[in-house]
Amino acid sequence: MDSGEIERCGFLCVHEHTVAKVLEQMPEDEKLYDLAELFKVFGDSTRIKILYALFEAELCVCDIAQLLGLTQSAVSHQLRVLKTGRLVKPRKDGKTVFYSLADDHVRTLIAQGMEHINE
Repeated sequence: MDSGEIERCGFLCVHEHTVAKVLEQMPEDEKLYDLAELFKVFGDSTRIKILYALFEAELCVCDIAQLLGLTQSAVSHQLRVLKTGRLVKPRKDGKTVFYSLADDHVRTLIAQGMEHINE
């Protein structure tokens, strides 16, 4: 057996130093939970369509409803989820609220996701 390998509980634990190093860098459970919750928001195709539309332009609820063939109520509900997830931000112009992607991180996530599935 290699000196970096130790037999434990019937499983092979390889490279204890590497495992210890990774454990030191592992974020707190709360942070990992928040990350999992963020990715859950991306798990709905309607929300992805809204994000992609906002990737292209700042839009109001009516615009998004028209683009996606949804009711304004359905769009508003999904925008609330996206806003809670800090993925979109509102901007009020008179009585109309326009939505856009919250920041460049969201833009990057969408762009890289599209790049990944197109490979």
